Amino acid sequence: MTATRPTTDADRPALLGGAPVRQAAFPAWPPVNDAAVRAVTEVARAGVWSAADGPVKTEFERAFAAYHGARHGLAVCNGTIALEIALKSLGIGSGDEVIVPGYTFLATATSVLGVNALPVFADVDPEYACLAPDAVEAAITPRTKAIIPVHLAGHPADLDRLTDLARRHGLALIEDAAHAHGASWRGQRVGSFGTFGCWSFQASKNLTAGEGGMVVTSDDELAERAWSFHHCGRSRAGAWYDHGILGGNYRLTEFQSAILLAQLADLGEQLERREGSARVLDEGLSRIAGLTPLARDPRCTTHGYHLYQFRYDPDAFGGLPRERFTAALNAEGIPSSPGYGVPLDRQGVFAHRRFDQRATGFDPSYPATDYGRLDLPVTERFCAELVWIPQQVLLGSDADMADIVAAAEKVSAAADTLVEAT
Repeated sequence: MTATRPTTDADRPALLGGAPVRQAAFPAWPPVNDAAVRAVTEVARAGVWSAADGPVKTEFERAFAAYHGARHGLAVCNGTIALEIALKSLGIGSGDEVIVPGYTFLATATSVLGVNALPVFADVDPEYACLAPDAVEAAITPRTKAIIPVHLAGHPADLDRLTDLARRHGLALIEDAAHAHGASWRGQRVGSFGTFGCWSFQASKNLTAGEGGMVVTSDDELAERAWSFHHCGRSRAGAWYDHGILGGNYRLTEFQSAILLAQLADLGEQLERREGSARVLDEGLSRIAGLTPLARDPRCTTHGYHLYQFRYDPDAFGGLPRERFTAALNAEGIPSSPGYGVPLDRQGVFAHRRFDQRATGFDPSYPATDYGRLDLPVTERFCAELVWIPQQVLLGSDADMADIVAAAEKVSAAADTLVEAT
């Protein structure tokens, strides 16, 4: 790194009292527009606010499933429950294993614990940070019942190899598409490759109702089982107080469905805008020593870009810690964060065995579930190196993206000063 000492207020890092590169706000999230307000108002006036087959919920389920190339959609209360319903519908439970990536949000793995099965963590691909097929194949045992690839940040996992692995080994493939609304692989929308596809509509997601989730499938029988699980164990043909299985009240409300249906109309345009912004950032950030945007598989025909990710090398910034780098970017007016800090198996719920060991059949001597001590070198590297920029920032203009590049260049140039001030 060749750094220069700041000589003016504009050169001085905002973290140390200088003028920030940017004071204007990036696009707000969640989006509040007239269409969403009208949709919610219409639900309020209609008088049907929540029902398993509510008219707006049903319309949204059909529209979302069709958009993603599936026959059935089921709108539920959150993304974690979406995964649990998929697992329950497949009959996965105690004594079973489900392969998940080590670099993902907690819910991918705790949903497995939620049905009394055990998550087996596999490493991720060094180029895209998605579940590595070779690691998955090495993790398959006679106890394995399913694979949950995560389309991390909106980039699809290798669906060619993972669907082939699932087929050859007789396993269910449950796509965790919480980050990947509208993403596609070889021109086909994610969520339609596996037995189930699952999404989240939590507050930060690219479609959001504050909370919510979606399950899609093209299997008619599994769709009926999932519907029953989300509606207190009822069946469509049964009486209101007939409960044939252990389900729950996991229904999405009509209000949430109305908001999401209004947002779905804008998703295609937003996908294009985020793709364009990512291209600007790829070109600009890759010119800065120590910053490496994550690669994109050529088979990824649409990137969901829930996050824009790049790798950070502190050696190119004079040893400036990543957390200090992101703090400096934020001070310059650029929202950023370090991402997941540790491999998921090192979180306390796993490392300290804070789950029902008897119900899951956990064996402390079994290497595949030796949580807290698993060897996931690529995951560890991403936990140390990745920087995230949130999706709403990518809805800005090319000029907004240029501000991000300029802020990173400014932090790079002043890295020695920031190190000294640490």
